[in-house]
Amino acid sequence: MIKKLFKNYFQHFSEFSVEVKILAITTFINRCGAMVVPFLSKYMLEELHFTYGQIGWVMVFYGIGSFMGTWLSGKLSDKIGFYKVMIFSLFTTGILFILLQFLTTFYSFCFGVLLLTTVADMYRPAMLVSLDTYALKADRTRALSLVRSAVNLGFMFGPLIGGIIITALDYSFLFYIDGLTCILSIALFSIYVKEKKLPYKLKIFKHLKETTSVFDDKPFLIHLLVTMITGVLFFQIFTTLSIYYKEVFHFSSLQGGLFLALNGVLILIFELPIVKYIESRNISKLLMVSYGVLSMSIGYLFLLIENNIFSLIIMMILMTAGIMLTFPFANSFVKKRSLKKQEGKFMSVFTMSYSVAQIVSTKTGMEIIEKFGYKANWIFLFVLGLIGFILSYRLVFIVKKEKEMIKNKIVQSFFAGSSK
Repeated sequence: MIKKLFKNYFQHFSEFSVEVKILAITTFINRCGAMVVPFLSKYMLEELHFTYGQIGWVMVFYGIGSFMGTWLSGKLSDKIGFYKVMIFSLFTTGILFILLQFLTTFYSFCFGVLLLTTVADMYRPAMLVSLDTYALKADRTRALSLVRSAVNLGFMFGPLIGGIIITALDYSFLFYIDGLTCILSIALFSIYVKEKKLPYKLKIFKHLKETTSVFDDKPFLIHLLVTMITGVLFFQIFTTLSIYYKEVFHFSSLQGGLFLALNGVLILIFELPIVKYIESRNISKLLMVSYGVLSMSIGYLFLLIENNIFSLIIMMILMTAGIMLTFPFANSFVKKRSLKKQEGKFMSVFTMSYSVAQIVSTKTGMEIIEKFGYKANWIFLFVLGLIGFILSYRLVFIVKKEKEMIKNKIVQSFFAGSSK
């Protein structure tokens, strides 16, 4: 199966331009190298001896950095170009990863993580912009899928490699290797991919801007809230869950990495076929998002069964199913919902909602665990996910009713015009 998996991947890979291929390879190396992140909470607990509350605050700064990095990337990509942003982001991230291990006090580590994630999260928005330049218009959706597959491949190997490094060596090697892979990936990119510039600068026509605010779109705001809830459920995989593996199941770093790798393997095998099937059958994407949130929510209930390895496996399968149904289609809804000439604003607010979720997720989870224990946190996440399911399921009918109203108005205006 693994052989067939890689064969299919490389068959799609060969169809793209050299720039897109290198971009996918760069992203794969970068994601493989991002092995510190899944073990960051565990590192703070075991090596730095931070309290749960302190770990929560560090991850708050992680989320703030992500928020700032995403915003800065959009601004800088418009001013100096995506190419320079990508080069700066990955090269500097590599150096910062190596230096992070030398920050051992709570306040210095908070500052280090804030700076690291601000710089690191400048890469992804710029990389997505680069696809519009290096991929043909007809191939852009497939190019994005290729990069997503590269991310999933990296996510599959990264935690596994990280677990092996911690077990065989120690955490310091993890920071060095993580940093060097960032530098290696962007060096590869800069050698084989050259900057492309538009032959002329597009003028901005102020009179074309729409006056309607992003926040006037109520269905979009409901979707934004569901997205944040999804993010809260998702980000605890890398924080509270990794500590839970260690403290309750006494897993080694390698064993914990294997469970995270399971998520990457399932996504790599099933996500594209599932997305293709749903799109070909014209099934409601919002309905799939609601089922995805419900799947993630139910997954946390299985963690109430302690000292049972099968409950962890079922939880990860349900969580992965939820990720495959929510993330691709949540993004699709926002793109279709975006007002003309405000696509950037819609996508920016949507992307930042994940950063907000990251801030809320870890801090809330750590506080609940410290005061009430793990079971209370899993119940909280289940209830939160249930609320997300109700909101997203309700949104299906709100959007359906909205479409019917628009259709009726078009018909009425047609007959009103023809009667004159």
